[in-house]
Amino acid sequence: MQKKIVCLCFIIIIFSLMATITGIWDKSGEGSFIYQSIRGEDIEIKGIGLYKHMSSDLAIQGIAQDYITLFMAIPLLILSLLMHIRKSPRFSLILGGVLFYFFVTYLFYLAMGMYNEMFLVYVLLLGASFFALILHLISIDYAKINYLFKSNTPVKTSGVFLIINAFLIAMLWLSIIVPPLLNGQLYPQELEHYTTLIVQGFDLALLLPMAFICGYLMIKKHHLAYVLGTFYLVFLSILMTALSAKIIGMKMEGANVIPVIFIIPTINVISIVFSSMMLISIKSKEA
Repeated sequence: MQKKIVCLCFIIIIFSLMATITGIWDKSGEGSFIYQSIRGEDIEIKGIGLYKHMSSDLAIQGIAQDYITLFMAIPLLILSLLMHIRKSPRFSLILGGVLFYFFVTYLFYLAMGMYNEMFLVYVLLLGASFFALILHLISIDYAKINYLFKSNTPVKTSGVFLIINAFLIAMLWLSIIVPPLLNGQLYPQELEHYTTLIVQGFDLALLLPMAFICGYLMIKKHHLAYVLGTFYLVFLSILMTALSAKIIGMKMEGANVIPVIFIIPTINVISIVFSSMMLISIKSKEA
């Protein structure tokens, strides 16, 4: 089992390096231009780099996330994998959160990114991260996991945070989706020239319910909560760092980043605090 996880992680490291470096440093293309969407809206297209067929706003976000993946997620994956091999329970949980980050990241890249040279790389990364995460999940002894954590672990408080986070992000996305439905406009401005709202859809259907369920299990101190909750908090810490980088990138380009400039960095800091508290509460391997 562990050999399979190591091999899959090696694939993730190699091909995510390829994808992120290409996304950051590819400057091919003729420059930005205006494209009229099927809904008759004029959209500014990036026109440069790997994301040249995406709108300028989302291309900036893709590059910002590539920086976080390259300089934060990949090093964390390497470190946590090495320490996991050495039987560190703390880094085994970090590994789960990092693998979840790679799975979610390349699920979105594959579904939302305009078709580009990295399509098959995204396919490989999504598959490798999914199966590595599944194998890692089934390799854990959940019956004994409670004993890894100290009695004063802030598991209930962490659970409350995950539920509040799920509610806040859900309200943020619904504030984009619902008003056009009520006023008869139907299509939100954020839809741009894309077919649907991928991020909002996947969040509302999958990721936010996951956060709620993990939060509920943590409040109940269910034995699954210690693993799944820590996984989710580590994942959320990396993801919110990427989202904060996206907001900074958009702000530098003059985009309106209200209210997310207040919401996302706040969630980012809190998620890092709670994930750190959960990990610090893990006893030593010998204990």
